[in-house]
Amino acid sequence: MKAILLLPLTIMIISLNSAWAQNGTISGVVSDEFGELSGAKVELVGTNQSTYCDINGSFQLEVKPGLYTLKVSYLMYKSHELGVRVDFNNLNPELQIILVPGSTVDEDVELGSRFAPKSQIESPVALELVSSEEIINSGYLSLSEVLMYLVPSFNSNRQTIADGTDHIAPSTVRGLGSDQFLVLIDGKRRHSSSLVNVNGTIGRGSVSTDLDAIPITAIDHIEIMRDGAGAQYGSDAIAGVINIILKDHTTSFSLLTAYQPTIAGDGDELAVGVNYGVGSGSGYLNFSAEFRNRESINRAGEYTGTVYTSDTVQDQQLIQQNDFYNQTDFEGKRTMEVGGASTFDGGVFLNGAIDAGDKAEVYMNGGFNYRQGMAHAFYRFPKEEDKVVLELHPDGFSPEIHTDILDRSITFGLRGKNQGWLIDLSTTLGDNSFDYSVRNSNNASMGIASPTDFYAGGFVYGQNITNLDFSKSLGSVLGLERIDLAFGSEFRVENYSIVAGDAESWIDGGDTLVDGTARVAGSQGFIGFQPENELDKRRTNAAVYGDIDWHILEDLLLETAIRYENYSDFGSNVNWKVASRYKIGDMLSIRGAVGTSFRAPSLQQRYFNNISTQFINDEAFQVGTFNNESAAANQFGIERLKAETSTNTSVGFTLKPKGGFTFNADGYYMKIKDRIVLSGLFSTGFESLLNPINVGAAQFFTNAANTETAGVDVSTSYNIVIKSGIIRISLKYNHSVTSMSDSVNVSGVLQGNAETLFNREEVSRLEVAQPRNKAILLMDYSMKKWNFSLRNTYFGSVTYIHPDDGDPQNWVLNEYTGKVESRDQTFKPKVLTDVNVNFRVNKNLNLSVGGTNIFNIYPDKHTHSANTNDGSIQYSRRVQQFGVRGAAFYVRMRMNL
Repeated sequence: MKAILLLPLTIMIISLNSAWAQNGTISGVVSDEFGELSGAKVELVGTNQSTYCDINGSFQLEVKPGLYTLKVSYLMYKSHELGVRVDFNNLNPELQIILVPGSTVDEDVELGSRFAPKSQIESPVALELVSSEEIINSGYLSLSEVLMYLVPSFNSNRQTIADGTDHIAPSTVRGLGSDQFLVLIDGKRRHSSSLVNVNGTIGRGSVSTDLDAIPITAIDHIEIMRDGAGAQYGSDAIAGVINIILKDHTTSFSLLTAYQPTIAGDGDELAVGVNYGVGSGSGYLNFSAEFRNRESINRAGEYTGTVYTSDTVQDQQLIQQNDFYNQTDFEGKRTMEVGGASTFDGGVFLNGAIDAGDKAEVYMNGGFNYRQGMAHAFYRFPKEEDKVVLELHPDGFSPEIHTDILDRSITFGLRGKNQGWLIDLSTTLGDNSFDYSVRNSNNASMGIASPTDFYAGGFVYGQNITNLDFSKSLGSVLGLERIDLAFGSEFRVENYSIVAGDAESWIDGGDTLVDGTARVAGSQGFIGFQPENELDKRRTNAAVYGDIDWHILEDLLLETAIRYENYSDFGSNVNWKVASRYKIGDMLSIRGAVGTSFRAPSLQQRYFNNISTQFINDEAFQVGTFNNESAAANQFGIERLKAETSTNTSVGFTLKPKGGFTFNADGYYMKIKDRIVLSGLFSTGFESLLNPINVGAAQFFTNAANTETAGVDVSTSYNIVIKSGIIRISLKYNHSVTSMSDSVNVSGVLQGNAETLFNREEVSRLEVAQPRNKAILLMDYSMKKWNFSLRNTYFGSVTYIHPDDGDPQNWVLNEYTGKVESRDQTFKPKVLTDVNVNFRVNKNLNLSVGGTNIFNIYPDKHTHSANTNDGSIQYSRRVQQFGVRGAAFYVRMRMNL
């Protein structure tokens, strides 16, 4: 009888356990007051699960029974969080979620704090967030260009006739150096390029981080802190930090294809990218792959100089007789390719995590990118018999510089919570290799025995970083609202090596001209690295740091940070920062910060050395770049490199009244001491030092400059809800002025040669070679399945300063005007206009058409004939506002499954 009574109870318990063991489903629809929001992100806070809404605004997440916090976010809307319980009584809850218009001011940003993320109105320093939708809808296919047209304080331009710099565009923040901002991937330091820029471009003497090696399809959003952050993140963060957050969603597949031809008929770009995520409640893996192909750009003018001989009459006869211009492989009477290299990129990125018990997870991210590039050097004419083997190239040749560039990175970590402490242990490895090949060239000193293709060598930079971080909210202490404490340590190993090229790329073969004059040794276009250039250097760096957030009152926050670092090659450094924010109600936040930062001399700057051909006033020189360890540097009195140091002060506010309006303004001032620069060329007057080392000029890395930078960042946005949809208007503006604050730092041996060490052109590269003013006006209209956007980008003027023309005695004849004039020139401001139209065809497919620079705006052309290299260089290659690609139009397809 008892067994009979227990049987139903047993069946009931088994049934309840079976039901509880079943997974549930959280589903629903996300909309605004006009209809469903396709593409809204839905995530379970504190888990690895997330997804995106389909074309109908619907979403679905499979979960185990429990209590969850659901967060819904969408571009230009306020994020929304709500609690959801999944249990036996409600195993499949269905939700209706309505978002209201907002802005990125409302979104939380992790950057700048080791504690809970803060929104822009809560942060004590200037923050900016760029969403994946903004990236995709920008119309640009590489990350450096995306940021160029979305962030006014960021600048990046493809260079031309600049050796390796043609293949990795230098990027800058607030008009400072390309190595004075730090790049993070999911909060971990990204490795820099192994290339140091040594030609006459923006970023000369600095090392860049190659942002274009990161697929845009892998990016969830980008966080930007526009404030000195050396006390929080270490070296390089003088101008700020860019933190790239990778996608982590797990329930969708997306395909992006884009084709973007130009109206000029070159520079066409094709891109294909995929993103796919898989996962469960215990982990996820997100995969991205991207391929981009970009044709070269040529905006060279018609050549007006001589080809075969200096006798102009005879030269014209030979040009016609030999049909010269049809032998050059360039259109019309061009003899050069000036504008932009051709590149092909292929890359893969992974991001994943898996639970390691109830309170910890193992995470990883990483990937690689391979780039092939090809750019042309200056044309070698048959009249230049010391450079051209006429038996191989009777009509001269245009050397081709080919590059093979590989970036690799991987991060592994374990993070979790123990007794209220958040603990994060991680290791990040990253490297960049850069190899040169020269084709369609010759080594004139070898005569007819010279090959025409050469391997010229290359270099490799790598880093290995281990971090251990602790953070905890201590709650109410000392009568304060709350105190948050964080501290940690970092150990970094860096390695830099130079690899020699084939002997034919650098050897002096001994061939001479008829009169016995020696011919130029090395592969023309790019001389290979020699065995004496080879090296393999490493250093270590150890750091400890601490942050405390003092929540003095509910509306008053004080942040303090300190960091100590010790480098094995130059010593130690201490940086600090104090920042504060005071909220006045929910609408206004006032903030300010003061602190110090530094930048350690990179291994590339300390050890790079080579011999290159550089054109100065249309004359070719063999230029030796000698490193800190060289006897040449010692003879010239070049002191060992030391760290750049800076102080940074900022003050600003965020205003967010009701009605969809936001306004942000931040003023800043930075003083940087001992900036590392690449010196000018020491030639005339230094023959006794140069002749023994067989170069016509020498240059060195040195701490020569002290600068001050002052400026303001302003941004405003306004959302207008109308009957048919939403209109969004935003205006962002950056004004930044850098000036030399002291005289050039000159060592004793070089006293009286300050103008050579750092001449007026080099000074101008810091002060006026980048726009001091830049503004971006965006107007966006969304209605049902349609989205229309119009963006205008204003680039302020830039100025080219010729190194010799400070003295009117050095001015030369301008053939355009018939007058003797200065070669200095200011290039006027310009406005570029981009448009995008997007249509959601169905729940899986989005189509876009649009254009960049639709009115085909170009920079001003050179107005002095002496700057054009006999007509070939129409647009400046020394200073640039936005490049010379011209108008491009595109069609783009985005598929989500």
